[in-house]
Amino acid sequence: MYVAVKGGEKAIDAAHAQLRRERRGPLDVPELSLAQISFQLKLAVDRVMAEASLYCPPLAALAVKQACGDLQEAVFLLRAYRTTLPRFGSSQPVDTSSMRVSRRISATWKDLPGGQILGPTFDYTHRLLDRSLSRTEGAPDTSAPLTEEKLNVKNLPRAMSALNAEGLLEPAADTSSCREVADLTRRPLELPADGPEDRPVRLQTLARADEGFLLGMAYSTQRGFGAVHPFTGELRRGFVELVITPEELDFPIVAGELEMTECDTVSRYTGSAMPPCLTRGYGLVFGNNERKAISMSIVDRALRAKELKEPVTGPAQNPEFVLLHGDNVDASGFVQHIKLPHYVDFQAELSLIRSLREAGKKAADASPSRGERS
Repeated sequence: MYVAVKGGEKAIDAAHAQLRRERRGPLDVPELSLAQISFQLKLAVDRVMAEASLYCPPLAALAVKQACGDLQEAVFLLRAYRTTLPRFGSSQPVDTSSMRVSRRISATWKDLPGGQILGPTFDYTHRLLDRSLSRTEGAPDTSAPLTEEKLNVKNLPRAMSALNAEGLLEPAADTSSCREVADLTRRPLELPADGPEDRPVRLQTLARADEGFLLGMAYSTQRGFGAVHPFTGELRRGFVELVITPEELDFPIVAGELEMTECDTVSRYTGSAMPPCLTRGYGLVFGNNERKAISMSIVDRALRAKELKEPVTGPAQNPEFVLLHGDNVDASGFVQHIKLPHYVDFQAELSLIRSLREAGKKAADASPSRGERS
């Protein structure tokens, strides 16, 4: 913290007690269970996991409950817990090509190889309140029965393959000589981070960034503060296997599955580093988080301006601006600390203003009047 807070322990304890009562609400209303939050407020839980860099739905649901639904506070709680966990190894890169897909669409190809899979989405819903959802527990359900349907489509071809085959997509980066990718959760971000070799660190930063901030940055470059107005090449959501190789074994094993959302965007190249082609932006986040994955891919592409020799005309193309201001835990702490005691600092400001005003008054009194000067 920026200031030391002393005293007032009884008041702080009373505030905590009031917070617990407010969180619980009226005792005649059933308390929310973690299972209810995990499954019925899934999108909130997924967002918390993504921005906290910790995939664990039960813990994310607990954080949402403890934070009274304040998702930024929940992210803070989950990140704090994450720092207490031991590290026992690193996983292999997830293979999204073998994703068990529940949703997969493309805005660039109508006849997408493997087919368009709408899956669960708000895209085509009427934005009208559904009052049937206000039924209290135990009331008869008169709506159509819901049946559980699980889609397990695997090994779908990449929508970008056709562009690659025709040579219209920028060539893939040569990663043979790349240094080991830094772990942003263990090593702080180093600026300027604007080279092609810094893209993995930028993607890590964007994956942890606040969804609203990324959305605003993506919106800004689409509106003209930058040169990126892309098409969604492919958006897919589903489950991928997490593979690790324990130290005591000499072969990889599947530790479990993670739900992830992946987005590839394509946009026309306007720079001078390559012949005319389409360039890519990429987004990959935990859970069902399409808005963030799309925003991430747009901002990822915008941040490659220097690499692709494009003019920098908007804030979304500035790595220092984007990467340093997108973390909601840092931003929230910096903004909210001003509500904590700053009595000494404020008195110093008052003293300075009073002394400046007094000095100005003395100078005005000492200066001759216009009539005396004439």
